[in-house]
Formats: sequence, structure tokens, C-alpha cells
Amino acid sequence: MPQREERAHFHMADVRRKRATARRAVAVGELYAGSAFDDIVAKRLPKGDAIAMAEIAGLQGAKNASQLMPLCHPLPLEYLELRCEPVVERRAIRVYCEVATCARTGVEMEALAGVNAALLTLYDLTKPVQPALAIGGVRLLFKEGGKKGLWLHPDGLSDAERAHYRPQATPRLEGVSAAVVTLSDRAHRGEYEDISGPLLVESLRALGADVGPAEVRADEAGPLAARLRELAAAGVRLVLCTGGTGLGPRDVTPEALAQVAERRVPGIAEMFRSESSQHTPLAWLSRAEAVLLGGTLVIALPGSAKAVAQGMDILAPVLAHALAMAAGEGHA
Repeated sequence: MPQREERAHFHMADVRRKRATARRAVAVGELYAGSAFDDIVAKRLPKGDAIAMAEIAGLQGAKNASQLMPLCHPLPLEYLELRCEPVVERRAIRVYCEVATCARTGVEMEALAGVNAALLTLYDLTKPVQPALAIGGVRLLFKEGGKKGLWLHPDGLSDAERAHYRPQATPRLEGVSAAVVTLSDRAHRGEYEDISGPLLVESLRALGADVGPAEVRADEAGPLAARLRELAAAGVRLVLCTGGTGLGPRDVTPEALAQVAERRVPGIAEMFRSESSQHTPLAWLSRAEAVLLGGTLVIALPGSAKAVAQGMDILAPVLAHALAMAAGEGHA
């Protein structure tokens, strides 16, 4: 009995608090056909056109991934493409499966299920003329979306694969001068260590921005507004503030931004609240704000480390384009 209980210890990943994002995955694999290669390409197999049937089977395989793997989340797929490419030098059929959707979890398993279903179908239709077949090289080529963004297989992609699929990484902030300001009376008095500011600094540096240590200031609108003017005058292009966006009597960061704003950027704050509400309904209580001071973009985020981490996941894809527009570079 104890052994049986241990074997039953499994569960689906809980994704209820994750944010739905655009997800994409591409998987690849090959059937090594040997002497049957020419028959496959020329559509001379006894059972018919193996490549056409494999592409159909791959679509079905991807759509049924959750039926094949018990802990795989069932997902409504928004896009599927199967490609079977003959590779003459290896006498192989190379199969690609691309899957895309908007969801709280990725579509890697769907892409892999599609590739495997297509390869097995190729095998089934080819074995009457050549039983010495082999399947190999099945792997995830890349995936996009979610907290980690773009992931590429260490073996890399060929130039042709990159040209066809165009993997999209989070736009970089190389060389962008940035600053982080934490607003907290208690942190300013040294009663606790600022965590949110250093998290923002780390995230900006990971994107390539030029940013120094986070400044810690008291919750006072006037001094913050004066500091924002100084940073803008010094050529800082992006300022991220954390803290002071709640409903408390000392939460005055939005008021400071209002003092310096030449133009508001309401869409950024609206996007932050909307996307954050997928994590917690309390996001709607945030007074997160974004303004332009000359060519400097200033964004005020909540003070908790969790909200800051989630906020950077939300903002990172649009920051580079927003800064380019603020600098007069137009739309990409």
C-alpha cells in the first residue's frame, strides 16, 4: 500500500495565478528513410502521399496533446502549422510543428506531440517498402512567451529556420540611461531593506540598460518631483519609481508625477492594472501612472517586490518602442 500511494503522488501545475500571454513553440524531428526516401518524395508509397497525411496527423497530434499526456493542460490553440521538408543529404524527412496561442502556460508539448504524430505517420506509411526506418532528432527548437520570454535550444537554429520562424526576444534597452527610485518612508529611515528597487535595477540591466543603484527616498511629492526634473535634465531616458501608488495618506507618487508631467501616457498604467489583475484583483486599487517629462519616460509602479517583478514582465515588451517614440524616432 505505501508503494502505491507514492506512485500516485502527482498533480497538474497550478497556473491559476499566472498571466495569460502570447505563447509560441516550434518543435522539430526527422524520419531517416534510407532507400525509401525517393518513394516518399515522389508519392509512390503503396498507402499514398505520406507527407500530406503526416502533416494532417501532426495537426491532430498537437490538438490532442492533453489526451496523450495526463498532466498536460488542455489549451485552445490559435495557430498550427506542420511542415515536412525532404533533406536529400541525409535521406530524411524533417518535420516542423509550430503552435501558438494566448494562455497561462506554454505550448511546447503540443508542438512536440505534433512532430511525433507526423513522424509516426510517416513511419507507418513507409514501412511496407522499407522496415529499417529510424526516428531521431526530436527536440524543441524554441519557445516564446511567459515570464522567461524567448528560449532557444542550445543546438541553435539554421539560417533558414530563423528566416522562416523569426523568433522574437524581448526588445533590448542597450545603452539606455535609466534610473530607479524607491519611495518608502520606512526604507528611507532604515527600518527595512529596500527589495523592490534592486529588483528593478536587475531587470533593467538584464535588458541592457545603463542604470545605477536604486535611490531610496521618503514619500514626499515635492522632493520626488524635483528629483525627476534633475534626472530628465541629466539625460536619463527612463525612470522607474516603486512605491507610493496605493490609497494610503502617504502614497503620493502619482501626485509627484502630475507635477512634472508634460504629457500623460495612460495606456501604460491601464495595461499594468489590467494585466496585473490576472494575478490578483487588488491590482485595480493601484494608482500606477506613466508620464513624459520631455523625452524622459517616468513610470510609477507599486512597492511590493512581487508587483515589481510582475510589472517588469508586463512592461518589458513595450519599453524600447515607447522610448523610441518619445525620442521622435516614429513607429517601427
